[in-house]
Amino acid sequence: MSSTTHTRPSPAAPWRSAFEAHMSVMPSPEFVFATLHSSPDSKYPTPYVPRLRYCIYRGMWSQLPENKHNDAPKNPRVYDSDLPTFTTDVRMQKVGELFGTSAGKASRDEQVQGSGGGGPCEAVFWIKEKGMQWRMKGTAFIVAPDIEGQEESSGVRTVKSEVGGRMRIVEGGEDKEGDWSWATELTGHFGNCSPGMKGSWRNPPPGTPVKGEPDKDHQLGQKVTDLHDPIARSNFRVVVIKPDEVEATDLSNPETARRHKYTFVANAQDGKGEWIEEELWP
Repeated sequence: MSSTTHTRPSPAAPWRSAFEAHMSVMPSPEFVFATLHSSPDSKYPTPYVPRLRYCIYRGMWSQLPENKHNDAPKNPRVYDSDLPTFTTDVRMQKVGELFGTSAGKASRDEQVQGSGGGGPCEAVFWIKEKGMQWRMKGTAFIVAPDIEGQEESSGVRTVKSEVGGRMRIVEGGEDKEGDWSWATELTGHFGNCSPGMKGSWRNPPPGTPVKGEPDKDHQLGQKVTDLHDPIARSNFRVVVIKPDEVEATDLSNPETARRHKYTFVANAQDGKGEWIEEELWP
């Protein structure tokens, strides 16, 4: 847990329990994830244009969802957070976008292979079963295999500072901090994926032209069960969303519809903060 900033025991975000309850009723916890992409040509009046795609919510960072089929080593329950996660492929555009719009503004392919990022993002969840919309605005960070390498890159330090700063120690976790590992958490997320999903990280490079047959290591429809498959793991990433603003819009009853906005206000002195709630018209 070296180079990680985190907080002592503190309450969960006031929106957390309702959000997780709504996630639990969705047949598949899908959401729209938006990033910024450099404007492809001069016809756009702004330097960036939006890019959106559907992703699958994979639980809160440091609170890996239980999965009886996952035989990966598990971290002890040391930390909690209000940081939603999803998995992706490093070859997807969203990874480069989160690096390219971050403070570091990484642009070259070799600069986006490790941990880092921090570009702006939004995530929108529509829970049809409850008539609820959740919108999260903030930044997103990439957790890659280098997260616990022999040398810490600037990207690794950024992730451990920005993500770690929102991780809080659970009651009774103080004596187990040394047993918690970023790399173990990353592998746990890989293990929580199905063999077919793991195999997708051995697909041909996403978005590239179809020209002939791909090589034998990059084929569609593969199934992977090895937790340390070198090709799949080299492409596998976990994305951690760090929300600064969360909106819960209840549209279940037109006569009582409301929007609740939660804004995270950080304390510059100790890095801690609190969520401020406002009730708004929808």
